[in-house]
Amino acid sequence: MISTICLWDCSYVGLARVLDLPSALLSVPLQQQEEEERSLRKSSCCPNFATSQGMEPGQGGPTSAFLLAREWRGMMEERKARSPDGVFAHLEMLEVQAHEAAVKQEEMEQQAEKLARLKARVQELRLQRDKLRAKVDRQQNGQLGKEGVVSNPAQPTAQAVLEWKIKSVKAMLQVFYLTGISGKLTKQGVCFCISTAYEGTYLDSYYLDLVIQPEVQIHRHSIPIFIPLEQLAKKYLQTDFRRFLSVLSDHLNAYVGRRYQADQLQEHFSDQIEGTLQRNSLCNLLVFNYNVSSESKTFPFNVRLLYGDLCCSLPTKVVISCAPDAPKSLAETAAAHSDLFRRMALHKAFRSFSSAKESVAGAP
Repeated sequence: MISTICLWDCSYVGLARVLDLPSALLSVPLQQQEEEERSLRKSSCCPNFATSQGMEPGQGGPTSAFLLAREWRGMMEERKARSPDGVFAHLEMLEVQAHEAAVKQEEMEQQAEKLARLKARVQELRLQRDKLRAKVDRQQNGQLGKEGVVSNPAQPTAQAVLEWKIKSVKAMLQVFYLTGISGKLTKQGVCFCISTAYEGTYLDSYYLDLVIQPEVQIHRHSIPIFIPLEQLAKKYLQTDFRRFLSVLSDHLNAYVGRRYQADQLQEHFSDQIEGTLQRNSLCNLLVFNYNVSSESKTFPFNVRLLYGDLCCSLPTKVVISCAPDAPKSLAETAAAHSDLFRRMALHKAFRSFSSAKESVAGAP
């Protein structure tokens, strides 16, 4: 057993090779190495000698060598951390972490503020809705007959029903005033004015004169003939009058919006359009040609815009075709133009084409 332990190579060179220590540790004088080597051998092989030297049996030898290596590695790591490069790298890492934390905190605060504003707005709209509902309920549940005309609430008179309708119409006018719909009472009923606009530009006004007795009917109007007024009246006029006015207003605003885009295109971009712009009365189908330059040549694009949703001012289907001899690179241009026509107004899309051409021409 003793011979086996004594085979352990306790020299400094052996420890340096086994523990992968640097040559700096080998700079100990030779005489000191030999003395410590003999001490380590005696403490490992002779327990009595170790006890006589003030050490417990089994101390020294490989255990002391491992402790020495661990202490040296900890010292080197501490020295590396205190070096200028290590300090600067650590400070830079802390600065990056602090910046990321600040950006994240700012984003969270902005989101919290936005959420608070939206919640406050929702609460405000709910209060307005509740007030309007309460007002309508009070009017509907109020006494239908005037003073001196006593009637059975279960069987109201025609005069009481008429007065109730008039009150309901007045309340409805107040609700629709901010949406571009106004009106005034007439001898036979009420006359509505539906104002239209597109992107903040006031366009046209249309009138709708209604008779409210014995039932709500359209007396006269200035709605264009291609607007499906009769279909809307059959569907909503007797059952949901508010819905009737809202959908009719959507149809009119979408129509004038499509017409306004076509007019702006002809007025401001006539030099880019080849021929005339073709459109139907409802302006839900537009066909026109315009020129696109590629490789120092000009090629015509044929465009067909179809507006499948009559309550929308943007097309639902865009078809762009070019000449058979056009280069393949124009296919990508046609796809990009098609995407713009679907997302923005027609005249704004052409304005973006012009801006792109100017930026390309001005590039070095």
